[in-house]
Amino acid sequence: MRTSNRVHRTPAAPAGRTTRSVRCLLLACAVGAAVLTGCSMEEATCGGGEYPVLSVGGTGSACVPNGEEPPEGYTRYPEGKVPEHVGDKWDTYWQTHTVDEHGKIVEVPEGG
Repeated sequence: MRTSNRVHRTPAAPAGRTTRSVRCLLLACAVGAAVLTGCSMEEATCGGGEYPVLSVGGTGSACVPNGEEPPEGYTRYPEGKVPEHVGDKWDTYWQTHTVDEHGKIVEVPEGG
């Protein structure tokens, strides 16, 4: 009887296929981590520890550190109408509206 010392091995996968598999695995892990941690893919209006303010009479905005008052020429957004993410409902709304010097919400004139 003849015995063989050969071990049957599967041929290695082509290099391109292995690289693609690793990339897919890394992408799947990143997406899974974002979903599991509740990470949002939306860009926040302001960073952590800041709140957004609106320029009086214009459509400009800025971010102010929590605990500080808005700088001159800026005011807080009206309650319940604060943009939280770039492109959200209120961010879009404030592109065409502003607050006047009396605190009244007004439409911004075209081109203003």
